[in-house]
Amino acid sequence: MRSMNRLFAAVLGLALVAGAQAAEKVYQVASDAAYAPFEWQDKNQKVVGFDIDVLSAAAAKAGIKVQFHNTPWEGIFATLATGDRDIVASAVTITPERKQTMDFSDPYFEAKQLIAVTANSPIKRFADLKGKKVGVQTGTTGDEVVQKLLGKTSPNIKRFESTPLALQELLSGGVDAVVADNGVVVNFLANNKNAKLKTLDDPSFAKEHYGFAVKKGNKDLLAKINKGLATIKADGTYDKIYRKYFGN
Repeated sequence: MRSMNRLFAAVLGLALVAGAQAAEKVYQVASDAAYAPFEWQDKNQKVVGFDIDVLSAAAAKAGIKVQFHNTPWEGIFATLATGDRDIVASAVTITPERKQTMDFSDPYFEAKQLIAVTANSPIKRFADLKGKKVGVQTGTTGDEVVQKLLGKTSPNIKRFESTPLALQELLSGGVDAVVADNGVVVNFLANNKNAKLKTLDDPSFAKEHYGFAVKKGNKDLLAKINKGLATIKADGTYDKIYRKYFGN
């Protein structure tokens, strides 16, 4: 009987440990931390930003834990398919094309494209970019929008690893304009007040919505994220985070 009791105790102990480990699962999150104010690295190389605060708050309300990893934009979605990451939180625009290969949470941010040009540029609207050299971040919505105007294989599309790099190229005269998400462009100008740049809106630019991406078919995780998002939108937490980064 004693040996049976010991065996039972051992099995019970293992079950409790396994249960605790399962309960403490930490979801791994990929973020391209070169897209302030949505995600960037602070002086301690910690990934911070609007997306990080929103997902962290939503996760806390949903009772799950998340851990963020700086992940280059190129290949970031492949980490979901391979299982290296559970979530992509990186200012990802929800598009019909992307929904074919991954699932998205409810939208958490409304965005649109902006054109950045030098202060003395003759460019006034999107159509004026024909025949011009245009900087974009590789694989972003800005890249896709410019491809529709200039053509997918146009040599005038200059691709960069990040939007700030594209904007620096604009300042140095390497490109005539940059097309990118409004939040990133506005943040760059706010932090580079001496940069002689201006922004142009265009009525042809449609509104976009950001969502957190998960592996196709991961309904359980998606439900948890959506539950958390709904809660922080209802209790004022989301509005507080929004004001922190974008003002009223």
